[in-house]
Amino acid sequence: MTDEKQPCAADAGKKVGIYICYCGGNISDHVDVEAVRDQVENLPNVTVARTNMFMCSDPGQDLIMEDLKSGKVDRVVVASCAPSLHEATFRSAIERAGVNPFIYEHANIREQVSWVHHGDAATEKATRLVSAAAAKAEQLKPLEPIRVDATRHATVIGGGIAGLRAAKDIADRGFAVSLIERSPFLGGQVSRLDRIAPTGEKATDLIDTLAGEVVSHPAITVLTCAQVEGFGGYIGNFTLSVRQEPPEDPETVEHLKQIQVQKPEPGRAIPFAGLLPAPPPTESTTVTVETGVVVLATGFKSYVPRQGEYGYGETPYVITLPQLIEKMAGLTAKGSRLEIDGRAIGSMVMIHCVGSRQIPGIHPEDESGHLNEYCSRTCCTATLAAANRIRETCPETRVYDMYRDIRTYGRGQESVYEEASRNGVVFARFEADNAPEVARNEGDSGHPLQVTVTDGLTFDETIAVPADLVVLATGMEPNDVSDLVEMMKLPVGADRFLLEVHPKLRPVELPVGGVLLAGTCQAPFDIGESVSAAGAAAAKAAALLARGHVELDPFVAEVDLSRCTGRGACVEACLNAGALTLVDVEENGETVQRARVTPALCLGCGACAAVCPENAINVNGMTLKQYEAMVDRIVSETEAA
Repeated sequence: MTDEKQPCAADAGKKVGIYICYCGGNISDHVDVEAVRDQVENLPNVTVARTNMFMCSDPGQDLIMEDLKSGKVDRVVVASCAPSLHEATFRSAIERAGVNPFIYEHANIREQVSWVHHGDAATEKATRLVSAAAAKAEQLKPLEPIRVDATRHATVIGGGIAGLRAAKDIADRGFAVSLIERSPFLGGQVSRLDRIAPTGEKATDLIDTLAGEVVSHPAITVLTCAQVEGFGGYIGNFTLSVRQEPPEDPETVEHLKQIQVQKPEPGRAIPFAGLLPAPPPTESTTVTVETGVVVLATGFKSYVPRQGEYGYGETPYVITLPQLIEKMAGLTAKGSRLEIDGRAIGSMVMIHCVGSRQIPGIHPEDESGHLNEYCSRTCCTATLAAANRIRETCPETRVYDMYRDIRTYGRGQESVYEEASRNGVVFARFEADNAPEVARNEGDSGHPLQVTVTDGLTFDETIAVPADLVVLATGMEPNDVSDLVEMMKLPVGADRFLLEVHPKLRPVELPVGGVLLAGTCQAPFDIGESVSAAGAAAAKAAALLARGHVELDPFVAEVDLSRCTGRGACVEACLNAGALTLVDVEENGETVQRARVTPALCLGCGACAAVCPENAINVNGMTLKQYEAMVDRIVSETEAA
């Protein structure tokens, strides 16, 4: 439905069009959309009021574009779902109509109205929100995007599979890349694997191929034993201070000694270490990197069970799955029992969800007060793949798999579970509050341990399993990147992984413009997912750099120099260092200080505007005058009611 009218001569140039969405019932089930239209069509300067089942659809966008092209409206208000979902959609439609995209205001009547209110209250609130948006729209002025020159260079932090993939993909698009890796080796956690489930491919072959392509790529500079110590700038123009130091980690030093002894073929990865692209530095040096975008691929670490968890640390017969995988490397013998550390293993128990899916009140918090309440996603498949390998190569070793739930969710991974059943792996299912108990075996069975579990698969029968070895399937935890979080002002989720802007709409972006995510620094992923995320980050990085400049939204602070007296309260209140500074200017023959905004650094938060005693600062697109118009409209309607 529609209603059109012409503005009076005194209001010429202020022609507001209002477009209200049914949202397929998401809004109209609780808001009388037509009643809202009837109310707002009579507002001052409103020349068009329309409704549509899906305003974000092509027909809905066409309504807006046609009215703009015909001159019926020159300001647009869309009342629909959250602007985070479709603000860009409607701005794009306005731009396609040949009009400045910033003459648009959004009223959220789904999340802020229909999802939280019902009946007349919902319709009344929706009407007032749309009316207030129309009042603000009258005050909107065309704005121009902020254009920032961009250095055609990308920096990838992290040399695991995600970092390697992102670096190669960006370089293949024609941009120079610096790859920064904290250790001397490339390959990350994949280098700690022997074979990859479900394909059975050797991990070293994967690293050899991908890391080899990165090291030999003419556009990629690899900096190992390197750590970011300083960070500054903004999207398109970042400056990183990178320090390279000789390795000190005992495990890393031991791997380097092995290389000196074994003298592996150049360009080949060392099992459980990775590929060494160059000799580590012998002294500390600092490198400055000028870059346009930064991709974080800082990876994960395996959960280390606490002392005594399932007997871990109290007996050598309890180890983690990563330790088992390394000890099993090269296992090919058949018709015998598995040997671990020189001991024949006749009976093995594997326990799932160690360090994952922890529940408050059941599992103890770590020393920092954290619980890993998430599923680590890869542990089930990795555990079952190891069980299959043992049963197929050492059939005299019995394998008992004790799990809460089996989650072999990835492509081809369900077959790993089915294969385990065919291979005679014995399964027992336990509840989180009744986990298996691992104790020393006091009997004369010859097995050092006994694992007791209440099995839900046999109607809660209590089973006691003698064991020569207990393997804990440990989950993922994010690497400690607190230094980067502090330097770059990065958001961290409740799970301690880095937090993207939106899991569906902006899955590899951070709120810090020009800083992207790749791989398991964001969440537990398997290798395929990590590579996909890295490809997405690389595509986003290339898109940002392709034109040689970046266009940013103009919703930043602007200083009225005729009002500014240089008191500096705004600088103290600024939430982003460098966005607002005091500079010397010449005024009437005198040198005075005035506030200056660096648009590319400004967050548009308005903290400066709130503390300026002279009202010398406004945020473009969200000025004090515009908000006053919204408040005045709401107050006047409240009084009229």
